[in-house]
Amino acid sequence: MSFPMPRVGHINFLNVLPLTYCYENGSAEGLNISQAVPSVLNSDLNAGRLDVAGISSIAYARQAENLLLLPKVCVCSDGPVQSILLVSKKPIEALRHDKIILTAKSATSHCLLKIILRGAYGAIPNYFVRNITPDDPVPSDATASLFIGDDALWLYHHPPAGLYIYDLGQEWKNLTGQKMVYALWAVRREFAQSRPQEVTDICQRIHSAFKSFVRNALPGPARPAGGLSYRETVIRSALQERRFTYDQLADYLGPVVRWELDEDYLNGLNTFFTMAHEMNLIDHMPQLQFAEVDF
Repeated sequence: MSFPMPRVGHINFLNVLPLTYCYENGSAEGLNISQAVPSVLNSDLNAGRLDVAGISSIAYARQAENLLLLPKVCVCSDGPVQSILLVSKKPIEALRHDKIILTAKSATSHCLLKIILRGAYGAIPNYFVRNITPDDPVPSDATASLFIGDDALWLYHHPPAGLYIYDLGQEWKNLTGQKMVYALWAVRREFAQSRPQEVTDICQRIHSAFKSFVRNALPGPARPAGGLSYRETVIRSALQERRFTYDQLADYLGPVVRWELDEDYLNGLNTFFTMAHEMNLIDHMPQLQFAEVDF
């Protein structure tokens, strides 16, 4: 019996550039890859339009009964993250019942901001979700805006005059002292049960992409051409289409954003879910259940 190609959702942000590079250079063979922002991938995985996807960590909490996590991989940071920013006309401690615009691209960051503003600053603003752009970071009818992904990273390196910018990774660290998990890779339970070997294969490809980047070397005898290291090759692959310098991305990928879901990050994830549940941002505390994967 033949099966259709696995439908795999891929986050369309620079924070997963090592995986993007691998998908574009052979690792996507036999997979039906769909690139989108996290909010779209969350919806598509939940609706059964994808089999495996990188999703917002809070989306797993809301869909856990239908999903299993891929082990040992995530998008995370220990402190500053550079690509989840609150841009505000007021200092963060002065926010109270102000109007804040939330990017339509995210889910985890919405909850993260609400936890931080209420837990650290006692603020309960009025939140509205709509599309926003770095060219007009805080619309005239609002006090602040929440940006994620490449838009936020661009604002981090080009802070608008007269506005305050707050890195939510650092704000989370200040509030809890813990590390933060922004995205996870998850598989639909029925797919994991019916096609376990393909789940292992997909997980191995994802792990290999990030591990090769961190180790700055491809597995096996293959090496990049042109005298560049593997890490340099991956970063330079994004420079033509993205508006960042090499040094900006080299500082961001690895030193800031990371991909290893270890025990400390699991503790931070559980703290995030606990605080989200206490604020009624999720209905219940999810159990972290992982797909059986052979490495």
